[in-house]
Amino acid sequence: MDATTPPPAHPEPRLAGPLPPAPAEGPARPAPPADGAHPAHDPYALYAPPPPRPLHRRLLAPLATLAGAAAAFAYVGAVDPNEPGHYPVCPLLRYTGLYCPGCGGLRSAHAFVHGDLPAALGANAMAVAGFAAFAVFMAYWLVSAVRGLPVRLNPRPLTLWLAGGVWAVFSVVRNLPFGSALAP
Repeated sequence: MDATTPPPAHPEPRLAGPLPPAPAEGPARPAPPADGAHPAHDPYALYAPPPPRPLHRRLLAPLATLAGAAAAFAYVGAVDPNEPGHYPVCPLLRYTGLYCPGCGGLRSAHAFVHGDLPAALGANAMAVAGFAAFAVFMAYWLVSAVRGLPVRLNPRPLTLWLAGGVWAVFSVVRNLPFGSALAP
């Protein structure tokens, strides 16, 4: 380095002693078994698929989710949301007077549990659509778990945009005078 060359920003580290010896070659890779053994038993295989999980382990997550949803529906079915004092009031409705997309959802669930579909649709039609979508997803998840298949949901972006658009239109229309049929 001469006087015109600036020093490097990060000097190279210096070793305190000689370099360690290079690692020796590992054991030679054995030839594949001639008897046609499964490659998963080869310790040198690049990928060994995991053994299939037992059925009770595959069903644990979907059944726990289903039990949680059933408990929530049982509670809402037993404790009437039409009687004041059991559930909190929607803050958006309380402070602005506007219905949020979820307003009427508890009343809808209560009517749905009691088999009154027209009342459930009248309280919150989007909630009933959500109940149906949840039921379809749970059936798909349970069948996939029994068959040992992974659950894959890959909706197209257009599908997500359309669902969000329907949700937004529902939210706005239920607060307008001509959309009073959608209000709870």
